[in-house]
Amino acid sequence: MKNQTYDIIIVGGAVIGSSIAYFTASNPSFQGKIAVIEKDPTYAQSSTSLSAGGIRQQFSNSENILISKFGGHFLKNINKFLKVDDPINIDFEESGYLFLATEKGLPILENNHATQKSLEADVEILNVDQLKEKFSWMNVGDLAAGSFGYQNAGWLDAHCLTMAFKNKAKSLGVEYIKDAVVDFKFNQHRVDQVVLASGSALTAGKIINASGAQAAKVSKMAGINDLPVHSRKRFIFLFKCNEQLPGCPLVVDPSGAYFRPEGQNFICGISPPEDNDPDCEDFHMDYSVFEEELWPILAERVPAFEAIKRTSSWAGHYAFNIKDQNAIIGAHPVKTNFIFANGFSGHGLQQAPAIGRALSELIIDGCYQTINLEGFRFERFAENKLIKEMNVV
Repeated sequence: MKNQTYDIIIVGGAVIGSSIAYFTASNPSFQGKIAVIEKDPTYAQSSTSLSAGGIRQQFSNSENILISKFGGHFLKNINKFLKVDDPINIDFEESGYLFLATEKGLPILENNHATQKSLEADVEILNVDQLKEKFSWMNVGDLAAGSFGYQNAGWLDAHCLTMAFKNKAKSLGVEYIKDAVVDFKFNQHRVDQVVLASGSALTAGKIINASGAQAAKVSKMAGINDLPVHSRKRFIFLFKCNEQLPGCPLVVDPSGAYFRPEGQNFICGISPPEDNDPDCEDFHMDYSVFEEELWPILAERVPAFEAIKRTSSWAGHYAFNIKDQNAIIGAHPVKTNFIFANGFSGHGLQQAPAIGRALSELIIDGCYQTINLEGFRFERFAENKLIKEMNVV
């Protein structure tokens, strides 16, 4: 392993890193060598594997809508893209994605809807009567409307998608190395070598930081100290409800709480307030979040949830961009062979196909060919050109 040379070294082999590896290796114009460095090939603690697995087009930013539209197309045709031997089943439940809004959130909901429709997203605004008709199990008393996503909206098995990208990339000759990056070596403004915990030093033409919640640590090794990506802990709870909720989509309450079916059960979660969301790398659970915060909200929205039983729970980490909660994509302005694929802030799963395609274009063609993601460049923070999503929660 010592002193191997690669055209591209990807640091982090979960869904983003493996998507980049696949799209680059599958492009006939690329004839180079790719290595993916991943310390946990089971992905037991990766952000994606521990996520709720949602996909939607209900964004306010045009690029994010187009990114997720391609993601939906890719997922529904996954065997066309990623099949190696046996058919792939990622359990894509295209059951819809529903944002609920009170009168306060209605103008944002309507403005976002106009942007989404202009890009031909399959979304509809439902008034209170329509919500009640479609979801008779829901309390709509405090609501003004809801935004419902039909096609390319729902949830999937995040771990299966990650493994599908990885297996296809390996079949195309991508080398996966079980190791951890501990340092970089430089040649003037280039990051020249990747130093691994095993003692190996790999020479790289380009290095891609796809290390999820550890992105800032990896960037600091490269002398880049201002990547605004922090590791933030999120809880997911699994609960049992004896009553059926016909046609239940993934529902996002105005409070920020969400829930969706998971087989015969449901999963739910909620993001903490900004002033109580510290950097965190442990996986310790706080069950009071369910008992004291989530359950009352769920029971108010869905009366059937007054009688539920929590059956399981887990914690995972968001790669949280503290500046504008959007992805950071593209090359560093000085260390130009160091490329970011970071800060997805909970959207990495649904954005992985389009991000992999976009970065392969940037690597091979020198510019974006399908969706222009220049707005997500690292320099936007210094230029004060933040990309803020306007959401109803």
